[in-house]
Amino acid sequence: MTHPAPQPATGGPRHLGGFATGLALVLTAVLVGTAAQRITTTNPTPVSAAGVTATGHTTTVAVTADGMRFHPDHITVPAGDRLVIDLTNRDHRRHDLVLATGATTGSIGPGAGTSLDAGIIGSTVDGWCSLPGHRQAGMTLTITTTGSPDTPGEHSTGHTTGDAPAVAPSLDAMATPAAGFTARDAAAPATPTARVHRLDLHVQEVQREIAPGVTQQLWTFNGTAPGPVLRGRVGDTFEITLINDGSLDHGIDFHAGALAPDQPMRPINPGERLIYRFTATAAGIWMYHCSTMPMLHHIGNGMYGAVIIDPPGLPAVDHEYVLVQSEFYLGADGRSGDLAKMQTERPDAVVFNGYVNQYAHRPLTAALGDRIRIWVLNAGPNRASAFHVVGAHFDTVYREGQWQLRPDDPGAAQVLDLAPAGGGFVETVLSEPGHYPFVSHIMVDAERGARGLITVH
Repeated sequence: MTHPAPQPATGGPRHLGGFATGLALVLTAVLVGTAAQRITTTNPTPVSAAGVTATGHTTTVAVTADGMRFHPDHITVPAGDRLVIDLTNRDHRRHDLVLATGATTGSIGPGAGTSLDAGIIGSTVDGWCSLPGHRQAGMTLTITTTGSPDTPGEHSTGHTTGDAPAVAPSLDAMATPAAGFTARDAAAPATPTARVHRLDLHVQEVQREIAPGVTQQLWTFNGTAPGPVLRGRVGDTFEITLINDGSLDHGIDFHAGALAPDQPMRPINPGERLIYRFTATAAGIWMYHCSTMPMLHHIGNGMYGAVIIDPPGLPAVDHEYVLVQSEFYLGADGRSGDLAKMQTERPDAVVFNGYVNQYAHRPLTAALGDRIRIWVLNAGPNRASAFHVVGAHFDTVYREGQWQLRPDDPGAAQVLDLAPAGGGFVETVLSEPGHYPFVSHIMVDAERGARGLITVH
């Protein structure tokens, strides 16, 4: 790694750095910082932009990016020193370092490194990784001067990039979509006869309307949130090729498969691809989602979908629908979701199949006396689901791989309760014509958009 060439020294190098330890978010890791070295040079720069007299010294600090943290994440240098940061990326994904003064390393791939000239340090300066969500997930760094208090209001503000605060659009869950609005087709795909299923899943960053007049940039599989519904039987093999057509690193995790995550769930960079192969050994409706940290941000921004593995002997029904419940945490119009809202569990909308109240405006349909099966997956990332059809009893309940109620049983159920990532199905026969609302019976979420209608003719 190359450092700026020092001028003739007037004194020997002095060690100013040390070791720092802390706890990483999600994965426990020891944070080890390397020693900083201060070099005295001749012909000091007279005055820095911060209004402090330059000392003519250069302090060089080695910093590593690993486990979604900078190590060390706090650097102290004498006021007036020039700071050079030697940044090495030991993580398995890309990172950068941006300072509030405007200095930046640019994107650094796994195993790579670079030097950042931070300039003359005269006050506290904040730094962060500017990749979406990394700063809010805790990937920050603070530079202070000897004797300077690290208190709010004294940090350098300067130039800012990434994760900048922005005003989210207003969302009216009761608004009516435009006349040409088309709801997502909720019909379940037929079970394929083949026993090996191959599919290309493209990571795509797209602009999508998620409520009347509200557009967000979603991170998706094949352009939709939720992604495509896959289906098969116990014993079937799935061979999924993940192709990253986006601008960020992404990965994928299929709950329907049981295998070590190390290789198939690793994040891949833009332009890369990987093959994820698994055999379905158990029945149920299973979630798949992006496996890249922070997963909260990637799932909350649209990267999820469902895989149905039929229970053996599953009978045919007249209508079979799939509803995936999820949440939206609005960023500015046309931008990605707000990770801070996700972290504090403040959803702006809770929806079925990616759009607020879409089936209230474009109802699901059935004929009088039809048997209806509704598969429900709760993709979260945070809210529970309490699926209920107003005016109906469920005579069949299948939840998380277990039959809990069958038509011959004397009782009936009123709700299918699902934690995030949970799934199952219910069946009912609606015996009168009319309009039957379905909701999450967590009422605040129903009013946020988790509702629709079944129209029976």
